[in-house]
Amino acid sequence: MIIAIPLEDGKLAPHFGHCASFALIETDAANAVTERRDIDAPPHEPGLLPVWLAERGVTLVICGGMGARALDLFAQKGIEVVSGAPVDTPERLAAAYLHGQMETTANGCSHHDCDHD
Repeated sequence: MIIAIPLEDGKLAPHFGHCASFALIETDAANAVTERRDIDAPPHEPGLLPVWLAERGVTLVICGGMGARALDLFAQKGIEVVSGAPVDTPERLAAAYLHGQMETTANGCSHHDCDHD
């Protein structure tokens, strides 16, 4: 599994569509983190991130908030989205998810323009 987490200052970025980079966390069958790579995000373009992350083998996105259109686009690519995650390090977020301990709140996307992320 490859988990993508949008980054800002080394932790989860609260607004998914405008993050500068992503942590890609690879895991094994035993739910252990095997590798972390940080990659620069492409310039913001509506609808691009689901395709771009799918091309990198991502199967799960952990984020603070995401607009409805982006959620639909990720679903079309077969990528699961966990929204409402707290601001924390990618390793802690991945471990919490993998061990069934992820505590989320409502989708944190409160911007009026989130539908075009």
